[in-house]
Amino acid sequence: MRATPAWSSSMTESASAASRAEAVDDGAIRVRRALISVSDKTGVADFAKSLAALGVEILSTGGTASALREAGLKVTDVSEFTGQEEILGGRVKTLHPRLHAALLARREDPDHIATLEREGIEPIDLVCVNLYPFEETVASREVSPETAVENIDIGGPTMIRAAAKNHEGVAVVVKPESYDALCAELEESGGEVSASTRHWLANEAFAQTARYDAAISRWFATSYEDFPEHLVVAYEKELDLAYGENPHQRAALYSEAGIRSHVLSRVSKLHGRALSFNNMLDLDSARRLVEDFEAPACAIVKHNNPCGVAVGDDALDAYRKALACDPMSAFCGVIAIDRPVGVKLAEALHENFVEVLIAPAYENGALEVLQQKEAIRILNEEERRQPDPDERDAKRVLGGLLIQDRDGDPEPRELMEVVTETQPSEEQWRDMLFAWTVVRHVRSNAIVIARDGATLGIGAGQMSRVDSVRLAVEKCRDARGEDAGALLAGSAVASDAFFPFADGPQAAIDAGATAVIQPGGSKRDAEVIEACDAAGVAMVFTKHRHFRH
Repeated sequence: MRATPAWSSSMTESASAASRAEAVDDGAIRVRRALISVSDKTGVADFAKSLAALGVEILSTGGTASALREAGLKVTDVSEFTGQEEILGGRVKTLHPRLHAALLARREDPDHIATLEREGIEPIDLVCVNLYPFEETVASREVSPETAVENIDIGGPTMIRAAAKNHEGVAVVVKPESYDALCAELEESGGEVSASTRHWLANEAFAQTARYDAAISRWFATSYEDFPEHLVVAYEKELDLAYGENPHQRAALYSEAGIRSHVLSRVSKLHGRALSFNNMLDLDSARRLVEDFEAPACAIVKHNNPCGVAVGDDALDAYRKALACDPMSAFCGVIAIDRPVGVKLAEALHENFVEVLIAPAYENGALEVLQQKEAIRILNEEERRQPDPDERDAKRVLGGLLIQDRDGDPEPRELMEVVTETQPSEEQWRDMLFAWTVVRHVRSNAIVIARDGATLGIGAGQMSRVDSVRLAVEKCRDARGEDAGALLAGSAVASDAFFPFADGPQAAIDAGATAVIQPGGSKRDAEVIEACDAAGVAMVFTKHRHFRH
């Protein structure tokens, strides 16, 4: 869903950008000579043909020159332009005073023009360059340091920066996505590029070299330490959002450059309004939660907390069980389902107000049912790549970032310890492990009461852990009415951190819980174990907490 607007439309849509462009507007320039040297050759032959049709002389290097000649174009080698053959196995081919004089000479400076004439140098009016694929190269874990270093481009960034610095007289293109818009402007103007376009292209060029240097710096830094002294990261805008946390706040989604996947990678919007900032937070939480389950699963998220989670025999069963946990809070919720949505599930979803629905597919007839409501945002996700295991978690603070390792996967049962006299049954183990998986995604202090693969009550964000237990019990009673007692009897309760006192688990036990799962580690663990033993309740220590602030 990446937002990749052409620079031409971006300039007209942004009044502030237009005003900046006017400030540097020195009129259009005619393109007579272009240098093309690209690693990514997507669309470059057609771009060069458009330039040649306007009478533009084409300079090029190496593989790009060969590709253009194969396309039937007349090309002048850069070595002919500079009078210097490539040396050092191609490491030095564009690093030459004649070429950079042709790029950096200011057209309105008589001394610069006189120097070009004295040296017999023809100015270059357009540079089309993209860089060695460093990010793609180091994305492979098997890449050798030697291969990585050889994919650090030197001449390319130098030409890009030179042309961008001198954008008053030179146009610089660094993305194949810009070719069509630039060609359209050149054809319409008879071979001229406006000042506003050159200014915008220079902006793109400097952003591209900054991203490139950030990737190189990050690769070098992480070779030495996990948390380097300098953390240089580049981000790319994926999507303009409808608004921020509140309607008066502007917002956009950015993804980290070079990251394997992100919250909207390989996601398409099939229906509904534009996504908002809060939609994105809830969507991220819902997707991460269902990804922790292999069975058909459904997560309903509201204000970045799950209000219902379940696994079931199929997607419809999982949804009904998740909704039953807290149907009032589920109103206007964000729902993630890890199986295709069929017609019956679509009809069940249509009965409620859903802000965002994301699923891997929609069967015949399901979309038609869901699209009856204009507001629902329907997303189809086809992302099958696993997130980068080395990706860090970041939270913004005043003037900086807090960076930490990701929380990781739920602990396996083999690492857990039964600390009570009562041993849990296999059914209790299933309920505890399900609750433990969910509680990791709930805001601290977090409590989840669960049974039969579904949440019964969730207590989130309370300053007191015992209040979170009470809230979870109340949620169940509010939603289930007279059935709550029977459901809570035999339930399992999970806590994201240790119980500091016995009153927390005791409140759950009084409501009917017969199994408790928590990290342990409190000074009063013995009191908590004693309370469970007195009630004949099984308790497991996971030995890891999962705060989520």
